[in-house]
Amino acid sequence: MEAPVISGIAHDRSQDKITLVGVPDVPGAAARIFAIVAGTDANIDMIVQDVSAEGTGLTNISFTCPDGDSADARAALEAAQGELGFRSLHFNPDIGKLSLVGAGMRSHPGVSAKLFSALSEAGVNIHMISTSEIRISVVVDDSVLDEAVRAVHSAFGLDASTAEAVVYGGTGR
Repeated sequence: MEAPVISGIAHDRSQDKITLVGVPDVPGAAARIFAIVAGTDANIDMIVQDVSAEGTGLTNISFTCPDGDSADARAALEAAQGELGFRSLHFNPDIGKLSLVGAGMRSHPGVSAKLFSALSEAGVNIHMISTSEIRISVVVDDSVLDEAVRAVHSAFGLDASTAEAVVYGGTGR
């Protein structure tokens, strides 16, 4: 029996987003930034770096971390702004993360298109996207997270009145 394409949708409201704007696009810049964040014991969830704008030599780096860790990370980065050379820091505590999970995504084209279409049709703007072989996560405004979850549930047929739950057990070996 073939595994389902999508096994579930998860959401999380406990993250904050920090964006460093105008980071010098040079080797080691991200290493210095995340060494400072690591020094605050902050856990990092998602990281997105933009492509350097043509001719500027500058990029933007955004990341999410638990709201309990963000104040220290933010303060440490602001204190190191001169050393790191970024133009400004933007902080957004009003975000939510939606994750689409399923091992079947690897072998089924169109999953991301369906996800992004569902969010678009619901009027949900995406701040960040992160993917792996079994997960697509997006960061959206917290105020529309519930609507986003409902839209994605519907798009993938996970809100059906009759659903089959599949539980895999084993030793983990």
